[in-house]
Amino acid sequence: MHVYGPAHLHGPQAINPPHAARLQRPAPAAESTPIQDELQLSEAGQLISKAHELPDIRWDRVNQIRAQIAKGTYETDDKLRIAIGRLLDEIG
Repeated sequence: MHVYGPAHLHGPQAINPPHAARLQRPAPAAESTPIQDELQLSEAGQLISKAHELPDIRWDRVNQIRAQIAKGTYETDDKLRIAIGRLLDEIG
């Protein structure tokens, strides 16, 4: 039954044609290649991945700095100038 506004009403219609012509059959599935997942990491992602592989503490560097502190050779005027310059850059 079709309703076209309040005054236009059609009576019952048969189930057979023309309604059967409106049915669409799905197209047969075409042969396709299997789906493959692919992962591409950006350069930043690769660096982060490498950083996670590093040990948390670089004991060789810690021991080297401890030895320099013990000798009194760790703090130099050049290192202090660099540290002050970096601090001023950061806050300035």
